[in-house]
Amino acid sequence: MSEPRPRLSLLGTSALLFEAPGETDHETQAMIWALSKEVQSWDGVREAVPGMNNLMINFSVPPRALERWEARLQDTWRTIKPLPLQGRLIEIPVIYGGEGGPHIDDVIAHTGLSIDEIVTIHSAPIYPVYALGSHPGYCYLGGMDARIATPRRKVPVLKIPGGAVSIGGNQTGVSASDGPSGWNTIGTTKMEFFNVERDSPALLAPGDSVKFVVQEVRR
Repeated sequence: MSEPRPRLSLLGTSALLFEAPGETDHETQAMIWALSKEVQSWDGVREAVPGMNNLMINFSVPPRALERWEARLQDTWRTIKPLPLQGRLIEIPVIYGGEGGPHIDDVIAHTGLSIDEIVTIHSAPIYPVYALGSHPGYCYLGGMDARIATPRRKVPVLKIPGGAVSIGGNQTGVSASDGPSGWNTIGTTKMEFFNVERDSPALLAPGDSVKFVVQEVRR
């Protein structure tokens, strides 16, 4: 039986999306990082942007002979080695529950766990930053404990504040700015994740790690 192959699809006229096979895990994401670094040096590529289990490739001009690009990407994926990124460990103080965690009761109802158990489980891991996306400064994290996984909300919230700490499915993350969300907000932090006046506007980068620190639990 042949191994699953990556999938390629067009994004408009000047970009491709490369999607890795299988589930997202640290090794696969490290291969995405490696592929991004490799592809960025290819002629005709303007930008290679890592996502969760995928890579978006923007071209300087609309590409021709897509079969050649697909063959080259498939060959590179088969031989490339994971690229370990040793970034910083950023501690994020979180107030769980209360007004800043309006959906923690929904997580309690879905998981059958107490608020203290959820807080303990959520704040225990060191979460790797896999990619940035969704909105400026937002980070996609890996490593959340499956015991607190909770489906996304059937009706999205039109506006959650920046700093909202949320769970969506088997992932967790922190909103970098105000905006809509279908995730379950369980807490809040006052840390600033994006500021255009900084030399590096985004606080976090792929390869960094995040540790949620319990500042307070409000019931």
